Amino acid sequence: MSKSKIFNIPNILAFIRLLLAPLMFVLLVNQDASLFENIHPSWLNYFAAFIFVVASATDFFDGYIARTFNQVTVLGKILDPLADKMLTLAGFLGLMMIGTASPWAVFLIITRELFITGLRVSAVAEGIDIAASWMGKVKTVVQMIAIGFLLMGWMGGELLLWIAVLLTLYSGYEYVRDFFKNI
Repeated sequence: MSKSKIFNIPNILAFIRLLLAPLMFVLLVNQDASLFENIHPSWLNYFAAFIFVVASATDFFDGYIARTFNQVTVLGKILDPLADKMLTLAGFLGLMMIGTASPWAVFLIITRELFITGLRVSAVAEGIDIAASWMGKVKTVVQMIAIGFLLMGWMGGELLLWIAVLLTLYSGYEYVRDFFKNI
């Protein structure tokens, strides 16, 4: 595979998202660290929210550019969902650790994500391509909106979190259904 196919703009944007996820997580879970002792925790949340918005924007643009300019690659098909999961899981775990997100909601989301990732790997081993469904894309958007609301402390964040849980579980059901249809 040529370097131009690997180092295209969509893949670079997904890689940037991979790097921003742990940075956001560090800001959320180290609010009492001596490095941040002169910064109010709410400012760390705002900065984490800014990083999250920038990272979420890379998700939109990498997909748009890849499809519009025919830059879809095998690496991108792996990197994009991995970066999405790292970003949302960093957000949910960080929010749970600072007491802003329900541990049960986070547990359900992580369990579904791990299960479906394993299912997709099994599908690839069987030669079955289970592409992201429309509901899977909606699920990711709602998860990202819920994380944004929770980071900013906006009203409705907890409700959005549980809506994200329901959509996450439903889209997981769709993946399982499609897997067994195709096997």
